[in-house]
Amino acid sequence: MKERLAYALAQMNELERAAEHPAPLHRIDARAQLITTASFLIIMLSVPLGQLSEIMLYFIFPLVVSAMGGNDYMAVARRSLVAVPFAAMIGIFNVVCNRETVMTVGSMAITRGWVEFLSILLRGVLSVQAVMLLIRSTGFYRLCRSMQRLGVPSVMATQLVMVYRYTYVLLEEALAMSRARSARGFGRRSYPVKMWGVMIGQLLMRAFERSRLVGRAMAARGFTGCMPSPIGDCRAWCRCDTLFCAAWIALLLTMRLWSPVERMFSLFNSIMQ
Repeated sequence: MKERLAYALAQMNELERAAEHPAPLHRIDARAQLITTASFLIIMLSVPLGQLSEIMLYFIFPLVVSAMGGNDYMAVARRSLVAVPFAAMIGIFNVVCNRETVMTVGSMAITRGWVEFLSILLRGVLSVQAVMLLIRSTGFYRLCRSMQRLGVPSVMATQLVMVYRYTYVLLEEALAMSRARSARGFGRRSYPVKMWGVMIGQLLMRAFERSRLVGRAMAARGFTGCMPSPIGDCRAWCRCDTLFCAAWIALLLTMRLWSPVERMFSLFNSIMQ
């Protein structure tokens, strides 16, 4: 258990450090990246469920953004698979309810429900990849500050930062308790359910005490409930930010309205006939 907790802490630290690496994408304002990612999610999710081939075309966005940010796309793709079970729980109802046959492969009939099921899985994976790449290229704290600069209420941005920061607190306290348990367990690997209940209660009490101390320290430093504006991190919007947003939004809108994959299939069928 302690290995998993240590790994989770290392992954969160690595996520923040990834935003500090020099890459072309990191020269783009965080607000431009946030607007572009939000536009991608809205346009991609607006594609009808039955257009599976059109959904696959939207993998262009995470592939290009990953290359611009100097990220390993395969690592991002593996981590995005965490969304598959949750998307499958939603899409399985389409398989059960929608049994209309759309195509036949040999003797096997493929129903519309299965097409919509795969479409929902791809949407979930694409959404997680887009958000992961956004955080890896901006950092979570910088992302929340950019949300605040775009007009998002300060209370919401501050709450997001607090939730993210206190995730560290919970993980650190859980890791300390796990190490203490291993040191006093004399090699035991299994513990009764009653002991797990006691550990969870102690974890909550220690986290509350830690949060109280952190809250006092923040109040002593003049925290008023809203995230302060950073010094030296308020770069002005420049032309490259506008070009980045405009190019991606224009490409995504073209893909959504023009349906290039369906047009290519229609053209191919007309040529073959």
